[in-house]
Amino acid sequence: MGKMGRYCKAYPVSSFRKFEGWTENLQNLRKEKREVDGEEVQTVRDLREDDFFYLQENHVVTDGIFIDQDIIFDEVTPEWISFCEETLGFKVPD
Repeated sequence: MGKMGRYCKAYPVSSFRKFEGWTENLQNLRKEKREVDGEEVQTVRDLREDDFFYLQENHVVTDGIFIDQDIIFDEVTPEWISFCEETLGFKVPD
């Protein structure tokens, strides 16, 4: 079971892709259950432009609400923090 942080906010994938230093660790996308040839299997989900990722309180981006699972982006730099605050309007409430 993943660990819940105090705060995270969902943004469309397209918003994150506006950051010049953005990279995606796509092998960490959430798994989905699908039926293949009559059997239920887990597969990596298909990522669409209008899907959402979660910006966590520590400025790491995840593919789900848990702060320590499905990490898509973890290159937290001053530039990234500035982008999150100024462009995305991200601020952890008091």
